[in-house]
Amino acid sequence: MRVDAQRNRARILDAAEAVFAEFGARASTEEVARRAGVAIGTVFRHFPTKDDLLVAIMKRLLAQLVEDAEGHGLFAFFTHTVAQAAAKKTAVDLLAGSGVDIRLPDAVGHLEEAVGRLLTQAQAAGVVADSVRLPEVMALLASVCQGALHGGWDKHLQARTLAVVFAGLNRD
Repeated sequence: MRVDAQRNRARILDAAEAVFAEFGARASTEEVARRAGVAIGTVFRHFPTKDDLLVAIMKRLLAQLVEDAEGHGLFAFFTHTVAQAAAKKTAVDLLAGSGVDIRLPDAVGHLEEAVGRLLTQAQAAGVVADSVRLPEVMALLASVCQGALHGGWDKHLQARTLAVVFAGLNRD
């Protein structure tokens, strides 16, 4: 992809995240194009349907989570991810109720690998019990993020909830 096309794609995705967060399912691709500073045809060239745009946003969000996992410890990653979920309702919320069939095995697999590395590091450091397995950690992460996203958790509730989760991960 040409540099200008990559730049346009990124601008469209940035604008789409903001527009979907603001307007929800009624967000228009015309508004996305306006905010991205591109013609509507450019949006459709990259994303033929609104569902394609939502899927691209979801892929990008998962890729960002994988990137965020690098250089963080398990607990810091949990804390950061829950704060992000509580701070913004994005396409994730729309996707849950849209009926769009999203299959992102590669992106989810990369996230699981990244969290798996964090878990192994935490166990090697003696911070997490050896009996804790990746499926449980992924379930906890998903559950706590959903709670923060849909419950509008403030920072205090996030911290108290994470303290309980982290204490549980420490126990054998």
